Amino acid sequence: MAAIDAEKFNAFEREGWAHASLDAYARVFVPITSRVIDDLLDAAEASPGKRVLDVATGPGFVAARAEARGAKVIGADLTEQMLERARRAHPRVEFRREDAEDLRFPEASFDAVVANFCLLHLGRPEKAVAGFARVLSRGGRVALTVWGPPERARLFGLFLEAVRAAGAPTPAAIPAGPDFFRFSDDGEFSRLLSSAGFDGVAIRTLEFAHLLPDADLLWRGMLEGTVRTRALLTLQTEEMRERIHREFLRGIEAYRGEGGFALPVEVKLASGRKP
Repeated sequence: MAAIDAEKFNAFEREGWAHASLDAYARVFVPITSRVIDDLLDAAEASPGKRVLDVATGPGFVAARAEARGAKVIGADLTEQMLERARRAHPRVEFRREDAEDLRFPEASFDAVVANFCLLHLGRPEKAVAGFARVLSRGGRVALTVWGPPERARLFGLFLEAVRAAGAPTPAAIPAGPDFFRFSDDGEFSRLLSSAGFDGVAIRTLEFAHLLPDADLLWRGMLEGTVRTRALLTLQTEEMRERIHREFLRGIEAYRGEGGFALPVEVKLASGRKP
């Protein structure tokens, strides 16, 4: 495995999100990621009056849901186009530009820190979680989500399998990054929180089926509204991309049913308390 240059990888992620299609992201991923928001906030005990930080807030849905619960919320993200969309959609919530690996808030600023699918996009997840612990008050809670393994989080598994079946190379322009599914393993996810000093670490598995009306919706969402997968697809030759597309269409047929494709989704939810 190639050595990971965290700075280079993080720059790649920042650049990628700055140019990703937020409309494509919203069409495909928001209906899926929104389904676990209440579980995330419950695990963080985000209740009225609690000071909550939503890291990598993206379009701001988690922050807005926490605010609707009566929490005092700040949504943080490093991508200006995400923050602009969040501010337009949720004017009652405060949003700030922050680096998940280098939060600028004072110690003990929050009662809860949540991050919905943030860790997958960081070159230094350990540094980020240590920072989450630092800004939490004693007794404060952290709650984080990641995707399950590709054989059970099929929206990603289908693409990885199509790339392998097509014999597509990894383009040299994509910097080596952390394993996208590292924290799909309960032990790895638990150790991440424990190593940052959290007590009572618990890992939950959330499973559901997500109905897609057509295969092209997912293909376009990955092609336009992601970072790593978008680069993996767009940096191929046109012939290779078409080959991947054919393999993708072949693979997704296994999930065809009434009204579209019912894709299995698995999410890992980790939580813990600062002693």
